[in-house]
Formats: sequence, C-alpha cells, structure tokens
Amino acid sequence: MASQHAPCRNLNAGFVHFPTAKELYAHLREITQPGGEYVVRNFVAVIEDVSVAASTVPTELFPVGALEYYTKKNMGWEYTPEEAAQWQLQERGGDQGDYRAGITRKIANAIDCLRLEPLSKRATITFPFTGCEAGGAGGSEANDWTVQGMNKCCRELHLYLEDGKLKCTGIVRMQNATIFVKNIHFFSTLLQHVADALGVELGEYTHWITNLCHDRSATSC
Repeated sequence: MASQHAPCRNLNAGFVHFPTAKELYAHLREITQPGGEYVVRNFVAVIEDVSVAASTVPTELFPVGALEYYTKKNMGWEYTPEEAAQWQLQERGGDQGDYRAGITRKIANAIDCLRLEPLSKRATITFPFTGCEAGGAGGSEANDWTVQGMNKCCRELHLYLEDGKLKCTGIVRMQNATIFVKNIHFFSTLLQHVADALGVELGEYTHWITNLCHDRSATSC
C-alpha cells in the first residue's frame, strides 16, 4: 500500500524516549521501587524500537516460554494444554490481562481501516470488557468494578500511519511494572502483524499509563 498519512505534529517528542522495552522496563521498576500501595500516575513514554525481537524481555517471572505462551493466547492463536499447564500462573496476571475475546476480528478491522483509509483516526483495538467469547456478559454498560475480567489493564490501542510507518499509542488503566514485559511482547507481536499486513515498517510506540505500581500487591489493581 502507499505510505499515505495525515499531516501531523506528534507531541510525543516531548515525552521521555527509550530505545527498547528493556530500558523502559528497568525504568518502570526503578520509579515504583517503594512497592505496596505506592502508585505513579499519568506516566507516558515512547519506545523507539518496538519490534518483537527488541520487545522480548525475559525475566524471572516471565521466561521466554511464558512470554510466547501469553502472546499466543492473547492473539487468539493455538496453544497446547501442556503450554497452559506449564506457564499459566495467577502471579502472571488473571482475567484483567486476557485480551483474546474477539481479537481476530478486532485486528482485521484495524487492518481493513488503514488499508482502505490510510488517513483514518478510527483504527483502534479496544479492550473495555470481557466479551461473551471469554465468558463475560459483554457490553461496557454492564461494567462491574469487582469483576477482574471487566476491568482490563490495557483499555485501547490506537493505530495510525505516520512517516510511512505504523505507529501506536496504548492507553493503559493499570500497569504493574513486573507485568509490563508480558504486555509489550503481546503489543509488539500484534503491531508487527498489522504492519506486515499493510506492507509498511513498524514505527514507535507510545505507552500511556494512568496507574503504575510495582507489582500485583496493590489494592484493586
């Protein structure tokens, strides 16, 4: 496709930039070090290289196998019962981090949007609630703060074409620093999938976090 995009001024130049997810992960861990209920609010950063290779950041909690398993699950790809038994742990995130409901259709919609209308501002992938496919009631009007699956950590991914590349802004309600590596591995895989379908390069990613805590010990995270 032609690398058409809207004339723009991207103000994310004013936010802190990190070369890759590895450096951002270290920073998130550092600024949330007090742990417990300590929260950093309205944190915004830009990852310049969000390729899958650069966004694979193994940790003690998330070895490579765990990262790949959760990404398969959230992309709606096949995984084995053995993989689930080996890698699925509550400490690695529960229903709040399960984004698979309707994901194939959501991704296809974003691709279709940018392929047919490259200037569009409607290429979004939303995670406002647990859909019927994952056992939820469906419909954000039924949202219940006590149900984890209805309170997704990532709320939306906004995709857009700029400088001939696919770029993205992620809006995150709640980010545990320890869980970030799982999130960014999924996001980078999704974005690379979309970029490949559109025939464009993958550009930078802007990560907007409303509530940032060290780990899952914080109340109602």
